[in-house]
Amino acid sequence: MPAPDSLAGQDSLAGQAVDFVRQFHRERPGGGDPAPRVRQVLAEIERTGTYEHTAEELAFGARLAWRNSARCIGRLYWRSLVVRDRRQVDAPDDLAAECFEHLRAATNGGRIRPVITVFAPDRPGRPGPRIVNHQLVRYAGHTTEEGALVGDPAGAELTALARESGWKGGEERFEVLPLMVRRRPGEAPHWYEVPEDAVLEVELSHPEHAWFAELGLRWYAVPAISDMTLEIGGIRYPAAPFNGWYMGTEIGARNLADANRYHQLPEVARRLGLDTSSERTLWRDRALVELNVAVLHSFQEAGVTIADHHTESERFLRHIAQEERLGRPTPADWSWIVPPVSGGLTPVYHRYYDPVDPDLRPAFLPR
Repeated sequence: MPAPDSLAGQDSLAGQAVDFVRQFHRERPGGGDPAPRVRQVLAEIERTGTYEHTAEELAFGARLAWRNSARCIGRLYWRSLVVRDRRQVDAPDDLAAECFEHLRAATNGGRIRPVITVFAPDRPGRPGPRIVNHQLVRYAGHTTEEGALVGDPAGAELTALARESGWKGGEERFEVLPLMVRRRPGEAPHWYEVPEDAVLEVELSHPEHAWFAELGLRWYAVPAISDMTLEIGGIRYPAAPFNGWYMGTEIGARNLADANRYHQLPEVARRLGLDTSSERTLWRDRALVELNVAVLHSFQEAGVTIADHHTESERFLRHIAQEERLGRPTPADWSWIVPPVSGGLTPVYHRYYDPVDPDLRPAFLPR
């Protein structure tokens, strides 16, 4: 067997495993000598072609994947991630049931908790299950007989796939899509209606404009990403849904405002009585602010955790400072870290960040 030192850093499962085990022992208080665990892992890889993380390694790796997420501004709380170890689960029915339990646990009565549920990994000759949905909760996008689109355009492709698979659905503006699961890549997906008690939604109103409630807007409380692969020490977990909580601009400046999403700015501007005849009136900007005010107000009134972009920007700089004191870099994608509303007014705008390292692991990777 090759010496462990000769494997570290190589682009191989053994090398990645050794690097991870050493990091695990290095960063954990009282981690001790990694050599015995390294020998154990290398022997398991030689015997089976893969290896199994301990529960502690899995939790540590999942939290580091969040810490390494260059596009996430909310990494200050990476240590608080609740890790649900469901690696024994790969059957679609069981996986769907655990996803719904994930949503209930994360929702926590409105006090949103960061949660990840890790399902069966890819193994030699036996790939793990996949969740088709981008998020565990997402709204459908229906094309009517007249060719109009009702709902969220971002959900149109999955809506079509769900209908092909037998889902009936309706043509509602905010209709929760079914959960779509593939036991193996290339297999036909299984679909499951998301139980009502697993989805908390917030109806949107405005603190000053009573008419805002007449728009009939709402959004779900838990943004659980479900179409990324969690990679830890060379082991890939293709089904590992995870969530933090929303920053208000994700809803108010993207999901509800973007022209290729719900496109609400023209209607909000009309209700506000703004002059939309010229871009120079900045009607879009004024409508955007009021839409974001409504989102933050409504979540607060409903007792649901949400962050504003100014506070979250300050928290991110605290995270960077903590990591610097520990001698660790904080890679960040500026275009994702800077908020889409009043970016120049936030402290994250006026600085450079450590470059993004595509090889940094553990990580959440696109499939």
